[in-house]
Amino acid sequence: MDRDTTPQPPVTVAWTGASGLVYGVRLVEVLLEAGRDVALLRSDAVEQTAAAELGRPPRALVEELRSIAVARGAQLHEYGKHEFSSPVASGSAPSGGMAVCPCSMSTLARIATGTGDDLLHRAADVQIKERRRLVLVPRETPLAAHHLEHMSRLAAAGAVILPAMPGFYHRPTTVAELVDFVVQRVCDQLGVAVRLARPWGAT
Repeated sequence: MDRDTTPQPPVTVAWTGASGLVYGVRLVEVLLEAGRDVALLRSDAVEQTAAAELGRPPRALVEELRSIAVARGAQLHEYGKHEFSSPVASGSAPSGGMAVCPCSMSTLARIATGTGDDLLHRAADVQIKERRRLVLVPRETPLAAHHLEHMSRLAAAGAVILPAMPGFYHRPTTVAELVDFVVQRVCDQLGVAVRLARPWGAT
């Protein structure tokens, strides 16, 4: 994987309690491996999904990611849910974009309606008001009418709605390849050059 050596502002990644935490963990890993600094946010519900899906608490996942950051000369900053003094809470701080991955339907609703009460919601609101890149990766099925309405509202506001829907034209044979397909698309939207999945038409 080619490393991005151009100084760039940190990318904000938020983990929520939606199923599919593996996407969010892999996204942070890939960004750090590409030499990008990451600001990590997470909701309380991640404690449950991390244990259920990955068999480890979030703190263990973060420590593993910190090791990657050190090896790559990148920085991983984790901010608490009410740490509103952090850079991601203000539009005056530079941003490399933000991805909520995976994005729960409750988080989606809070962002869409501007009714958030923690740093994750505030950081997403900043991206929207500053006309910066916000990528939302919902992982839910089936979708109810109000879910679709919230997605439509956010798309109209400039957010990218990127559901965790793996493709199959690259003929994946492992779960990791399915995960990387989605993470590749998120990185594409964030403008981070990585090569995890073969693009359509490539040999």
